[in-house]
Amino acid sequence: MTLIEDYALIGDLHTAALVGRDGSIDWLCLPRFDSPACFAALLGSEENGRWRLSPAGRAKTVRRYVKGTLVLETEFETESGAVLITDCMLVESETAALVRLATGLRGTVAMESSLRMRFDYGSIVPWVQYAKGEAVAIAGPHVLRLRASVGVSGDNAETASRFDLAAGQRESFVLSWHPSHASRCAGVKDPFAAVRETERWWRRWSAKSTYDGLWPEAVERSLITLKALTHAPSGGIIAAPTTSLPETIGGVRNWDYRYCWLRDATFSLYALMIAGYIEEAKAWRQWLLRAVAGVPADLQIMYGVTGERRLTELTLDWLPGYEGSVPVRIGNAASRQIQLDVFGEVIDAMHFARKTKLEPYAAAWKLESELLHYLETAWDKPDNGIWEVRGDRRQFTHSKVMAWVGMERGVRAVEKYGLEGPVERWRSVRDAIHDDVCRNGFNPALNSFVQYYGSDRLDASLLMLPLVGFLPVTDPRVVGTVAAIERGLTVDGFVKRYEPGASREVNHLPPGDGAFLACTFWLADNLALMGRDEEARRIFERLLAARNDVGLLAEEYDPVAKRQLGNFPQAISHVSLINTARNLSRGGGPAHGRKS
Repeated sequence: MTLIEDYALIGDLHTAALVGRDGSIDWLCLPRFDSPACFAALLGSEENGRWRLSPAGRAKTVRRYVKGTLVLETEFETESGAVLITDCMLVESETAALVRLATGLRGTVAMESSLRMRFDYGSIVPWVQYAKGEAVAIAGPHVLRLRASVGVSGDNAETASRFDLAAGQRESFVLSWHPSHASRCAGVKDPFAAVRETERWWRRWSAKSTYDGLWPEAVERSLITLKALTHAPSGGIIAAPTTSLPETIGGVRNWDYRYCWLRDATFSLYALMIAGYIEEAKAWRQWLLRAVAGVPADLQIMYGVTGERRLTELTLDWLPGYEGSVPVRIGNAASRQIQLDVFGEVIDAMHFARKTKLEPYAAAWKLESELLHYLETAWDKPDNGIWEVRGDRRQFTHSKVMAWVGMERGVRAVEKYGLEGPVERWRSVRDAIHDDVCRNGFNPALNSFVQYYGSDRLDASLLMLPLVGFLPVTDPRVVGTVAAIERGLTVDGFVKRYEPGASREVNHLPPGDGAFLACTFWLADNLALMGRDEEARRIFERLLAARNDVGLLAEEYDPVAKRQLGNFPQAISHVSLINTARNLSRGGGPAHGRKS
């Protein structure tokens, strides 16, 4: 059994692959993050596509990233010797190219490469042709071409190589993709030089970081991960490179996260900007403006990597799911939900861009003004909320708070930055929302804000109230809310999104999901603002310990089984790590600045 945390990530800023400790690449979509997978063993078996390169016998493994890069090194130790496998995807290649290098370190090791090329999430077995050191797989619009420095042969829908690797000996494998109707691409002439150039590219990028706070190595790895989840041509940042990794093993909460959520815009901008990545922040802002262009009422919570709106949800019945967790889904029906908080998130992202003196852009204020005009009359409507509930729409407290954020940032845009807008009207709406939330979203019996108006349910999204400046962290209602969440939603230091009983009641789904890692970071942020620094650091260190051996985090964590859950790696988890590290460092970070 391969645990979610047994995987490492490699990518080329167009797509990404997951590599297991055993040397098996079990997930890869080509040519984009949201393209159909050609390796889908992650959600099935090897018959659904995978590529294993490893010793033929038993081996112990140690792995790491080359410092400052997304180049993965896995060292295999066997009874007869040791080898090093280097895996990466080429960042500046003519076409998508995955390179695997095998280097002998000690003794002589019998090696195997087992490549099962499939298309359309493992449903199509391609036609494969062989030549010396080469295999070409064709099916419909796709071509996969393997070039190897050792012999390759085909049998039983598998492309295999078997060879002995002695100390000092080096062999190479390059798997490239191109459309079947296009002319044959030039390919990678020198795989070893290409890997060295990829290392240099990542080191140059990492060297641009201006982060000077605590936990620099953890922050660097999270920044690299965030960059790896960026679609370079468009500037969009996906939530995760996978679909249908379950929120509970054997459960049905299996969603496709290979898209760009507007909600993540503010968090991503903070993470990039505090580390000095101005160009990425500009590209993300431009993606945002293109994606949301149109009638404000038609704003979606998520879009495709280049701004696509139609993300039709389907189930893939031929895949048995990760550890039997079905259904396996592609597309995401939540893209059609109404979630009022995203209006506030988009406006707050633009406000932060102004605060950090990101180059002004006239179209940004025009968009904000349209969103503010819509919020004026829509803020009091029920919605599906931050957790994308598939039950009835409700008056979710967090949604109202973020609507307040939108109006409040609009007011300050006029007052502080001299932009034009009906500030008196916006100020009136802002104050009305604040009064409404304080009157209807707070439960005196619980001494806490609650999930939705009139309920007695806790919700970890309410940790955002002081972080966005809705109320000061010293307000007794905020103190009471944080205390209630610590008591009612925290398991072994990790924070769950909401109470299990709210799952069927609100979400119309069976209960069962892990602790939400971003919410746990938010708790640490709140404690830091309260001056409870030692407790905040303990939580943060616990979160760091939950990372896998190469520093990656999924969406959720099971504090009982001590394993990661959900799609992997998750952008919002790594964004939250970066932001909380800065919050806990000298000078503070987003939790101190976003509310001002």
